[in-house]
Order: sequence, then structure tokens, then C-alpha cells
Amino acid sequence: MLQPQIIGAEPMPCYRLLLRYAPNEVRLFDVSPYIKGDWYGKLIDVQYFNTVRVTRSTVEWPEGQDIAPHELYEMSEPVT
Repeated sequence: MLQPQIIGAEPMPCYRLLLRYAPNEVRLFDVSPYIKGDWYGKLIDVQYFNTVRVTRSTVEWPEGQDIAPHELYEMSEPVT
């Protein structure tokens, strides 16, 4: 499945991301299952988690942690 282009990501409480897709779709993604181990475990720091940004076709944190675009879309819930 070809997902729409991600155009925004806003950190939310409880390690969730509010994702905005073009042209006008909003979805909520739970990052908490990913927060383990040395690499993704850094996301447990809320200040660091809040530095998320959209890069290319996904979201990314300053040290390079990212989540596959298809996972972001397919495993998120629509927000109405």
C-alpha cells in the first residue's frame, strides 16, 4: 500500500506522535513499543523524544533513530 506523504509530526504525551499526512489526514502513532535497547531506548528521555522531526518520508530524532514510513502509517490510528 502506498501511504500519503507525511508532512508533520507533533510529540504527544505517553510517547505518541500526532502525524499529519497530505493532503488532509491526521493519525496517532504509539512509539512506546519501540523504546527499548541502547538505540531506541534514548527516546525514553521526554526532552529528547520531543525533538522529533519529519525528514524525507518519515520521522527522525537528532541521533538518527527513525521509524519506517509504512509502519508509521499502517500501525497508527486515524484521528477524527
